[in-house]
Amino acid sequence: TTTGNLKVIREEHMRVMKDGAILCNAGHFNVEIDIPALRKLAVKRREVLEDVEEFQLKGGKRLYLLAEGRLVNLAGKRSLGHPMEIMDMSFALQALSVEYIAKHAGELEPKVYEVPADIDREVAELKLKSIGAELEKPTKEQLEYLRSWRAGT
Repeated sequence: TTTGNLKVIREEHMRVMKDGAILCNAGHFNVEIDIPALRKLAVKRREVLEDVEEFQLKGGKRLYLLAEGRLVNLAGKRSLGHPMEIMDMSFALQALSVEYIAKHAGELEPKVYEVPADIDREVAELKLKSIGAELEKPTKEQLEYLRSWRAGT
């Protein structure tokens, strides 16, 4: 799961999963997978590997939960954290946002702001340039389509 919502994988899903299905969360806290429901369904539980728990259900089907349902890339002893390709963009956004706040301190109200679009675009362009790619400029027709509420479905 990667939704950021709770109980995305529920009992009704677990009941119809194939034997050997792996339950893993990469989106939010350990609430995306309904772990209490999984525990309730299980007739037997055991740790088969570090950070891998097997839940055997009635009928013998086994489901495997990684990292206790927590963020799989951050939780557990085998986690590696966020890839550096993600972290460099996160830090760039944070640094440029702090610079923006410092430059506009007298103009800003005390509230939560989205990252300004020009900063977001600058970070994207810098990242693409660093890997030898560039962002294709949208055509006039594409820009008109994106701005129109009449187009599309």
